[in-house]
Amino acid sequence: MNWIILIIAGLFETGFATCLGKAQETEGRESLYWWLGFGSCLFISMFLMYKSISGENAIPIGTAYAVWTGIGAVGGVLAGIFIFSEPATFWRIFFVITLIASVVGLKAVSS
Repeated sequence: MNWIILIIAGLFETGFATCLGKAQETEGRESLYWWLGFGSCLFISMFLMYKSISGENAIPIGTAYAVWTGIGAVGGVLAGIFIFSEPATFWRIFFVITLIASVVGLKAVSS
């Protein structure tokens, strides 16, 4: 269950990074809504991260942090490509794939 919580926390990390980017692109009331989304996603992400590293069957902090930031990094790159029209070059995709492989590898070797 802690792994599912950690994955959800990573998705919310992607959410807060995306909201931050959109908040900087917009003005007025729309910007305020993006800032509220940023704060909400930030709080939820941190809370779920805490839940995944504490209690019964806790994930070791080093592994959890690497997975959490890995999910956020991959999500951030994908959000950049699909939402912010950033380039999807060969090397960006190559390194995102190696990052995903690393996160899967950490999960595989965790006890």
